[in-house]
Amino acid sequence: MRILICDDDKEIVELLSIYAQSEGHEVLKAYNGQQAIKKFEQADVVDVILLDVMMPIMNGLQVVKYLREYSNVPIILLTAKTDDVDKIRGLVTGADDYVTKPFNPIEVMVRIKKVTGRLSIRDDINSNDVINLGAILINTATKEVKNQRDELVPLTSAEYSVLLLLASNLGKIYSADEIYQEIWNSDESVSSKTVMVHISHLRDKIDKMTNGEKIIQTVWSKGYKIDEN
Repeated sequence: MRILICDDDKEIVELLSIYAQSEGHEVLKAYNGQQAIKKFEQADVVDVILLDVMMPIMNGLQVVKYLREYSNVPIILLTAKTDDVDKIRGLVTGADDYVTKPFNPIEVMVRIKKVTGRLSIRDDINSNDVINLGAILINTATKEVKNQRDELVPLTSAEYSVLLLLASNLGKIYSADEIYQEIWNSDESVSSKTVMVHISHLRDKIDKMTNGEKIIQTVWSKGYKIDEN
């Protein structure tokens, strides 16, 4: 993969670069938000971005907001803040995951594999190439979601994974914690909040592309599901 690593601490960039390159990945380096955007836009392909939150000139959240205007590239935030509100703010902005500093570089490499590999893992749930939910169609071969007008619903990797999990198990209720464990495969104190943010984004995007037709149902005090047509 080609990984863009951006942090104003050059030692962190170098450390993560060493680990990424040792696993055969190509690395692009940036040290502030403006450099990250420039590197991303100059590259033919970037498979995942590791992005520090607190940076001069342009911070990580500003970069995420800018990139989400036209790209769904997986983004993992590197944050020194441990406050749940700051983590949720990153997810609301459009990041896929976050790692709190200080971190073990091996953990970061694992997160990269999860955020880029969870799509193929979730695709194994259903052998059909297309899941028809009426208002939207999920093509598991191309990992695209479209409405009935053949217009693309622009989802991030995490949003796609949540949608595919529910769509592949129609009628089954998943709690927020269960969704978090299935998709992110880890235990976090803010797991339910993380899922709630992604569900909210997912609903907004689907509603916008389907004239408000509701796909994901909330089951009070239990979780979320998608009903059979």
